[in-house]
Amino acid sequence: MIRRRCRRALPSMLTPLALVAALAGCGLVGGGDDSAPAGGGRSFTVAAAGDILIHSQLIDQARADAGKTGKGTDGLDFGPLMAGIKPVISKADLAICHMEPVIGKPKGPFESYPDFLIPPQIAGTIKDIGYDTCSTASNHSIDHGYAGVERTLDTLDAAGLKHTGSFRTEKDALTPLIMKVKGVKVAQISFAFGFNAHELPNDKPWLVNQNDLGRIRAAEKRARAAGAEVVILSIHWGREHHPNPSTPQLEFARQLARRTGIDLIIGHHAHVVQPMEKVDGTWIAYGLGNQVARHDVPTGLTEEGVIGWFTFTERDGRWQVEPRYEPTLVEIPPDPEVTADGTPAEPVKGQVRDYRLVDVAAELKRDDLSDVERSRLRLAFERTEGTMLNRGAAKDGLRPLTELPG
Repeated sequence: MIRRRCRRALPSMLTPLALVAALAGCGLVGGGDDSAPAGGGRSFTVAAAGDILIHSQLIDQARADAGKTGKGTDGLDFGPLMAGIKPVISKADLAICHMEPVIGKPKGPFESYPDFLIPPQIAGTIKDIGYDTCSTASNHSIDHGYAGVERTLDTLDAAGLKHTGSFRTEKDALTPLIMKVKGVKVAQISFAFGFNAHELPNDKPWLVNQNDLGRIRAAEKRARAAGAEVVILSIHWGREHHPNPSTPQLEFARQLARRTGIDLIIGHHAHVVQPMEKVDGTWIAYGLGNQVARHDVPTGLTEEGVIGWFTFTERDGRWQVEPRYEPTLVEIPPDPEVTADGTPAEPVKGQVRDYRLVDVAAELKRDDLSDVERSRLRLAFERTEGTMLNRGAAKDGLRPLTELPG
């Protein structure tokens, strides 16, 4: 068993190959002072959010918004859709997104479920609101084969976003992603449980990381050998539309906490918020819900998400993690109604008019909310809070990043 909190590899353990890998995998994120004392006091923040799924209705919204703003590329502007979370995401020293689908070409064609192909314009918006890196291992990673993986990664590169979980080459798959965050070398690794009806190519088994304790341990070991002081795992797992983690999910979480030195585990895939829990000193966010999506049958739960906010602080050579959460909500407009003579009906006061991703606590501070709007937002906050805490995380210090306004 690996002892928890044994975090730093000695310089003498680094082989020339490991040093090359470290240089190849490093990038600067969040600035900071490289000369910070190694003995203690270093600290940085991480923001992470749920699945990004761009369904057809959201593409239509981006098209309508481009017509109003005059911005965007090739007639699509995703900025207004996602602007509501920029104040939180942009404040983090390291912000991690989860890019679930395959990225297509600027003018399409685009596809929704079951084999996603989404506009590349979303990548620029993700970068603009403050994300630094994205996990790309999901059950949709190979919806469009190797070409889809390559195009997705090329698009993220062009937007200035780092990424890990799917790869163009075997060399890339074996090269850790290590980012310097306020002087701390932070590695991100990303794995997924499987790929729906698709199989990894026989000649490219490294194309996407697949869940396996041995593989995850090996990825962490490579990151540590390349100099990583902190390792964050993004993992695609669990049951869709179930707020409670599944038994296999809970069992695997305990294996990861007890048999690896991973510092933080961030889960995706359920499309609904799942709780956080501290297991043997390791914080696990089982599922952050959807960051932005529009399922064919919205359930209320599928529109709710959470931004996990984690403060890492070094004390006596060990990293302590303080977790917080910020509820989010995708506001969905109702289907348009018409009067008896066929003209559009006047919208009801408080009715949502556009698809918008909002920070629930920030929205609740507005003075101009109707009773309907306030009730909807309070429900999202309180339901997310109840889910976050239902495995006893409050006793270990989990609290909202922003308290529910009165």
